[in-house]
Amino acid sequence: MFESFINLFFPKVCSGCDSFLVANELVICTICRHNIPLTNHHLMENNEAFKKFYGRIPVIHASALFYFRKKGIVQQIIHNLKYKGHEKVGTLIGDWYAHELKIVEALQDVDAIIPVPLHPKKLRERGYNQVTTFGKALSLNLKITYDDTILKRNVYSKTQSKKNLLGRTEGIESVFDVVFDKKDHNKHFLLIDDVITTGATLEACSRALLKIPGAKISIVCMAMAQS
Repeated sequence: MFESFINLFFPKVCSGCDSFLVANELVICTICRHNIPLTNHHLMENNEAFKKFYGRIPVIHASALFYFRKKGIVQQIIHNLKYKGHEKVGTLIGDWYAHELKIVEALQDVDAIIPVPLHPKKLRERGYNQVTTFGKALSLNLKITYDDTILKRNVYSKTQSKKNLLGRTEGIESVFDVVFDKKDHNKHFLLIDDVITTGATLEACSRALLKIPGAKISIVCMAMAQS
């Protein structure tokens, strides 16, 4: 009753289209969920996300759940998650994608889920890492440890979306580093982020993780940019 009373004065809206959510709708309305473009990467070993990193880093698996299109539903959803504090979006997407990823054979031996980190200054400014709830939902559903202590961002930088391709790749190798000990050797790490664009950030993170002896890398993101 109390929640219904609150919703009367502060109705919940869809993170995709800003329409009011009705009973039994959570975070994203039924119409938006139906219209979100799905990649079905989890059904294809040699998918376009995997090809994005082929020859750059030795990934075991790579995939994204949605296609990210300019001015599309997914762009609005990710924007609300990243900049407007709609952290429940990450939980919903994590729950959704975990159900699909359970059948991916290449991910059956993953030891830890690793989020692309924010610099401590950026984390203080934003108040949260936009992939945390996504990662924790994957962790809970897939029964895999979530670890945000291994991978570190050393350099504070401006928002990646406002940089061109050259700006995204220049000097990025030195941005990330790892903190690990012997127990982290020979592990399969699942690196997660919100959107695959050029792949430069994920490549740099992977190269940092590959400093760990015997490390294997897979990549899972909420969305992949589509031209």
